Amino acid sequence: MYLKKIDGPRQVTLPDGSILTRADLPSVATRRWVASRKAVVVKAVLHGLLTEAEALERYDLSEEEFGIWRQAVVTYGEKALRVTALQKYRQL
Repeated sequence: MYLKKIDGPRQVTLPDGSILTRADLPSVATRRWVASRKAVVVKAVLHGLLTEAEALERYDLSEEEFGIWRQAVVTYGEKALRVTALQKYRQL
């Protein structure tokens, strides 16, 4: 089996003991962002699997959009990434 040479780790262990690998990341062609996909990308950046610059380039995201995702996860948890929850959390 051939492993593609990459910069950075191939996997990270999350605080809950689960392992996040590059294979767990959403496809580069992702255009429909559901909460679970957003959460995986945010976790990958927060725990060092990807750099923020890599995530922005890979998924064609703006700094502002990714910053909103990260802030929602850090402040309120993954459930805050749901579109219906955004209105509720923005009012606080």
